[in-house]
Amino acid sequence: MTGGISDPHKTALAIDALRRGWPVAIAGPDGTLALLPIETADPVRLTAFDPTDEAPVLISAGRAATLKLANQLDAAVPDAPVLIERVPWLDFAMATALADPQFDLQTPLKGPFHAIHLDAREAGSAALRLARIAGVLPAFFAHPGGDAALVLTPGDIDAHEDAVRLSIATRAHLPVDGAESAEIVAFRTPEMPGEHVALLIGSPNGQPPLVRLHSECLTGDVLGSLKCDCGPQLHAAIRAIEASGWGILLYLRQEGRGIGLVNKLRAYALQDQGFDTVDANTRLGFAVDSRNFAVAARMLTLLGQDKVRLLTNNPEKVAQLEAAGIAVVERVPHILPANPFNERYLATKRDRTGHQF
Repeated sequence: MTGGISDPHKTALAIDALRRGWPVAIAGPDGTLALLPIETADPVRLTAFDPTDEAPVLISAGRAATLKLANQLDAAVPDAPVLIERVPWLDFAMATALADPQFDLQTPLKGPFHAIHLDAREAGSAALRLARIAGVLPAFFAHPGGDAALVLTPGDIDAHEDAVRLSIATRAHLPVDGAESAEIVAFRTPEMPGEHVALLIGSPNGQPPLVRLHSECLTGDVLGSLKCDCGPQLHAAIRAIEASGWGILLYLRQEGRGIGLVNKLRAYALQDQGFDTVDANTRLGFAVDSRNFAVAARMLTLLGQDKVRLLTNNPEKVAQLEAAGIAVVERVPHILPANPFNERYLATKRDRTGHQF
């Protein structure tokens, strides 16, 4: 099951299965895992999946560290897989408490539990990536060597996120507030449920365009959230590109640093408990930042641009664009004033994720 050509369509089916609480299996070169998503399944489905109550629980190292189930070396890679031995008191309710940090205050004493060796590490890592793509908590009941109606490989999951599959779907003139002479271009892949878009502002003038990579933020861009700086950054970027004479705003469907809207709101709830944005993400079981800016590089390539001036405070955006073949000839800072609600958020970006203000 591990050979052959990768099939991203299988990943689209697996995403649907996880959201419905159905089992899937991932066959990696070092072994196979049958998986039942804890967030969307229920005790009845668990009994059908695991009638002998033997399936251990798969979570991420970041989540395991918060539960004192992994050492700090493991936690340095928060989206690495950790397998928890099944014991009599690890029923569906306790597994839910292990998976979801919103229950940490309700059930502060969990266990004792024991992390056990996972042979199928590539399948385990792929399972956590699949959960992130599906927007569900990265936690499963896992049958090593098990089977399911749908079997995919780690390569199938990687192909689903392959930026090369992106293409232009359509384009149209779109005057916007701050840039009346603008064109919108939509991009998609055959499997994506949503589309990335580019807003081309002004006319090419022979110089590298001023480019802003803006990751989708429903709460900030649409609802005007004060917890982040996304909304003001979006509108300030449009004005800055217009003032420069020529540039492109890329609007990337990577909500919540790539973990999706629901999980971002879970991170907000953890921030209400006192965790910063970095610790909230790892406590949920995700990497600090799961975004893939190779998508942005592909969009620029399709638009015929291989050199840009990048409007950003994030050196990682520069690094990922250049790694994907886009030359960043200048990094232009994009700094806006803080407010009382996002001061800590901005300080965390500066102190813990390397943003340069």
